[in-house]
Amino acid sequence: MRQPLATALILAVALWLGAVGQARAEEPDFLTVGAGYYDLFDDQAAAEARFEYRFSEKNKLLWFTPFVGLTATSDAATYGYAGIALDVFFGNRWVATPTFAAGLYGNGDGKDLGHAIEFRSGLEVAYRFDDYSRVGLSFTHISNAGIGERNPGVESLVLFYSVPFDAVFGE
Repeated sequence: MRQPLATALILAVALWLGAVGQARAEEPDFLTVGAGYYDLFDDQAAAEARFEYRFSEKNKLLWFTPFVGLTATSDAATYGYAGIALDVFFGNRWVATPTFAAGLYGNGDGKDLGHAIEFRSGLEVAYRFDDYSRVGLSFTHISNAGIGERNPGVESLVLFYSVPFDAVFGE
């Protein structure tokens, strides 16, 4: 029951912040890599690696930017997902980004989350450089929203770096 409440709260905050924050019109496609701590508040902690592709502002769905990603842990758990994000700028440098995604989870030797279909909600805070790249922290919660018999959920804290796609692969 935590997941619907957390999702509703994140979306409400995102909409409020979107109304008061300054939006930037020309954010590029991003490749994001991250590493951090998986299962932050439980006894099956593991290292986490995260890879995401964030679409540019040209591909927005209403106010939201779509993204796809893959998470893997040192316990061989994997999570492939697709979702939406909302960048909220505080000046030119700081960006808060609430996110929501749905995807498929395989527990490997790691934590059994109770279902193959899992939902992820989160909040990122990042510093934006002149070249549009970002460095920041991401806090996420993954759970199956009660569609499985078990729904233990998992939280992650990840340090990430986002680089414009064109800076890596050119145009």
